[in-house]
Amino acid sequence: MTLLGALVDIRPLREHPTFRRFWLGTTASGLGGQLGAFAVTFYVWDHTRNPVMVGLVGLFTAAPLIVFALLGSAFVDHVDRRRLALLTTWGQIVTSFLMAAVAVRSDDGAWSMLVLVAVAAGLSALGAPARRTFIPRLLPGDRLGAGLALTHLSFQLAMLLGPALAGVLTARWGTTVCFVANGVSAVAALIGIAGLPSTGPTDGTGRAGAVAVWEGIRFAARVPAIRAAFLADLAATVLAMPVALFPVVNQEKFGGSPEVLGLLTSAVAVGGVFASALSGTITRRARPGLVLLGCGAVWGAALAGVGLSSQLPVVLALLALAGAADTWSVVSRGTIVQSSTPESHRGRVAALEHIVGSAGPHIGGLRAGLVGAGTTAGAALVIGGLSCLAGLGLIAALVPQLQRFTIPRESPAPAHT
Repeated sequence: MTLLGALVDIRPLREHPTFRRFWLGTTASGLGGQLGAFAVTFYVWDHTRNPVMVGLVGLFTAAPLIVFALLGSAFVDHVDRRRLALLTTWGQIVTSFLMAAVAVRSDDGAWSMLVLVAVAAGLSALGAPARRTFIPRLLPGDRLGAGLALTHLSFQLAMLLGPALAGVLTARWGTTVCFVANGVSAVAALIGIAGLPSTGPTDGTGRAGAVAVWEGIRFAARVPAIRAAFLADLAATVLAMPVALFPVVNQEKFGGSPEVLGLLTSAVAVGGVFASALSGTITRRARPGLVLLGCGAVWGAALAGVGLSSQLPVVLALLALAGAADTWSVVSRGTIVQSSTPESHRGRVAALEHIVGSAGPHIGGLRAGLVGAGTTAGAALVIGGLSCLAGLGLIAALVPQLQRFTIPRESPAPAHT
């Protein structure tokens, strides 16, 4: 493969104007979301000086995410997903401005802020699965992987640039401006979504309600490639997610310097951006299952290496490698899931993917903290990395369909319940 072929494939942006508008809106909104996330954490810490309260931000995010994603899967395939995405985005705009009001008017608004965090997470859990279904409708099968890679590139850029920009804005004007910027940036997402075609129920959608939730779970479980892709992602995040251990790693190995802690966090994002820029390397390959398993193995091995090393340059390089592997694995997982799911079930399966991709890291952070409390941060990283490798090996052995999976060029036919 040539160097040009290895670079991110921008043909979806060049050839499909509707996707281009949607991507630009999502990119702007993603950057604003990072500003808001930073502002929430800083506000709660600044007003409480209590690490437990800061930890509750994760709980108030994960719990509504899981609950509302499951509730949303009961009807997401039975309504106009475009309208659902518009309504939830409007809700997130209002929530952002309410957060700004709390930041301006309340000296003791930590609990109010946490409640608004839960509202925002619930809205995201309802809207994000609907938004995930748009890309397969806007792009042909041979452009799907490239479109997902571009989407993940915007996410990684937001993660890399957002916290740094939020720190500058907060230092100069306080958290209020970050919340306002988050709300304003979501208007760009509204513009991108407004240009999408309406999406109503299709043949094979079935009945709404608890039956729809169960059918979505049953569909994902009975399709080997989807089932294995979800399990591989959970093996990487639940068993080896390292972020919660970074403050302890920094204290144990590097003296607790805040500058070093920032480098540890940024290293993962740097690797992710680099991998996104070279995503053509994997999006042009026909077997994303092999890429998913290989990148998961690199993720686990790199994090185990972080646990063993005490040299900062080596640790940063390994974290960047892990971030790159994570990016390629996420793109490969999305390609497998989206190309294997018919339109009639796409919203429900996207809700499950949202739970796996978003709640898995939070659960992994809890696991890492518990293991680290009983051992050391280094040992917890080694145990997590090796557990991830073992889990991926078991998945590869038990579900060989994942390795053999190839990308269909045409959209899958509707599933029958």
